[in-house]
Amino acid sequence: MNSKTLFIFDSIKLFEILNEIKSYLNFEIEHIEQKKIKETDLSSFKDYLVISLNSSNQFSNFTKIDKVPKKIDKLIEIINLNFIKSQFSKQSNCKIGKYNLDVNSRIISYKKNNLDLTEKEIELLLFIHQNKKVNLKIIQTNVWGYRSDLETHTVETHIYRLRKKIKEVFQDENFLEFENGKYFLV
Repeated sequence: MNSKTLFIFDSIKLFEILNEIKSYLNFEIEHIEQKKIKETDLSSFKDYLVISLNSSNQFSNFTKIDKVPKKIDKLIEIINLNFIKSQFSKQSNCKIGKYNLDVNSRIISYKKNNLDLTEKEIELLLFIHQNKKVNLKIIQTNVWGYRSDLETHTVETHIYRLRKKIKEVFQDENFLEFENGKYFLV
């Protein structure tokens, strides 16, 4: 079964066209009628796209097709590009505690405050977030690519600067903690 599902909203003709060639598509297709929209729970689908010839603000992951292209391969290309854009956007956002981390834009935010981060700060946060609690040598090896026996204060310096930035923008002194020889995010 495909992990992607295309919902065609209120356009039976478009659905019929794609349904005829569904065995060649790399996504499932479903039709949603206007009168059954409330019955459709899209949150149960991991990767979906809603497409229609008409505008709609009822969906969060929606693409409007202005004109049905004359060539079906052009339509499929538009659909696949929108699936890729949707996936890129989903992968970009990461929730770290109360903060939202936009990996692509390199911005961490909370409420209305935003903070630009460096690429290394993003790598550091993601590594600690994924591993829960990690010691200095593991961070040094995995994030910086240094040998674990190398004496350097690079990691501590980056963590110090990151904590300082977080405190200045978000007034949060407990975002990145150190306890029992390990760093972790609160």
